[in-house]
Amino acid sequence: MANLTEFEIGLCGFGSMGRTHAWAVANLPFFFSSLPFRARVAGLCTGHPEKAKELARTFSIPRVYPDPRAMLEDPDLNLVDLCTPNLTHAGLVRAALESGRAVLCEKPLCVTKEETEALRAFLGRPEAARFGIVFHNRFFSGVLRAKELLKEGALGRILQFRVDYLHDSCTDPQKPAGWKQYGSLGAGVLMDLGSHALDLVTHLLGPTQRLFCREQIAFPERRGLDGKTWTTDGDESDSLYLELTSGACGTVTVSKLATGTQDDLSFYISGTKGALRWNLMDPDFLEFFDATCPDAPLGGRRGFTRIACVSRYPAPGGIFPSPKAPGGWLRAHLQSYCRFLEALAGETTPAPGLSDALYNMDLLLAAKKSAEEGRMICPGDASS
Repeated sequence: MANLTEFEIGLCGFGSMGRTHAWAVANLPFFFSSLPFRARVAGLCTGHPEKAKELARTFSIPRVYPDPRAMLEDPDLNLVDLCTPNLTHAGLVRAALESGRAVLCEKPLCVTKEETEALRAFLGRPEAARFGIVFHNRFFSGVLRAKELLKEGALGRILQFRVDYLHDSCTDPQKPAGWKQYGSLGAGVLMDLGSHALDLVTHLLGPTQRLFCREQIAFPERRGLDGKTWTTDGDESDSLYLELTSGACGTVTVSKLATGTQDDLSFYISGTKGALRWNLMDPDFLEFFDATCPDAPLGGRRGFTRIACVSRYPAPGGIFPSPKAPGGWLRAHLQSYCRFLEALAGETTPAPGLSDALYNMDLLLAAKKSAEEGRMICPGDASS
């Protein structure tokens, strides 16, 4: 393989997502054939420098930096991967873009309207063509197949939809809060789970005309990060109603108050010619109802077809493990990372990219404003 693009990646943050990204980079050669690039995590910085040194030894990362600024001063890095808490994203994204490096950032892009507008200024600039946002749920095999069927028009005109993302991590009032429950840290369930759920709506069904949101905090007081009694400032559940520009209407529910759930992201989409349904707890299968199939006594052949998407990813994927083997949660992250690097190597704009990240922020900020004011809000409407 000649003229391979070499990616020397600086990884900022090594919590659960940083570890996931490091795994994805290391495993790309196993799952994909004839890639036009080589990639490795060449540098690491975290909020705990001593821990970073230990992690670097464990995962064979050659360089450790005391802070992100030092990482961005290393001329040998050409890609920065940001897996830090939400509140830090805006400043790090801006600094990394201005340094001339490619950037991959975990969702959400940022947390405030002011940060969103500052990063919107990069649209149309060369830096924007080298930015990617992590909406990995687009890359499960079942979701990829759903996108194909929708593009083919297999569902006809879309009528209704429902997207739910349910966890149970806030159901125990005795459990100390984590940073993802702090609204003051740019967190709360809307920013955490809602960013993914709203991206799926946009990715599969198109833009939103207007929306309405109600927030819920079931346990106003619990132990905070310091172990002391804390007055909750982050939403624990959100219920949204969306009207799309296509005319379809639907709901999005994101909650960490859903007792008994795990990582339950699901969607149901109904159209004039059919319907789709999918669940992250069974991610390798997509269910499709073909309403054009004639009804008959005892139902004939009419009903939901369970499509075995499994690991049948298109080239250059699908080589490992077997196409019949289950993919799982990590597989979508791997697919997402590969597509990002492929775009950079081919000098095309990554998707999802900066415009997707900004539109997602428009939806999140509209939902926050709707919850505060108790009325329907149009995304991006800053004046109303």
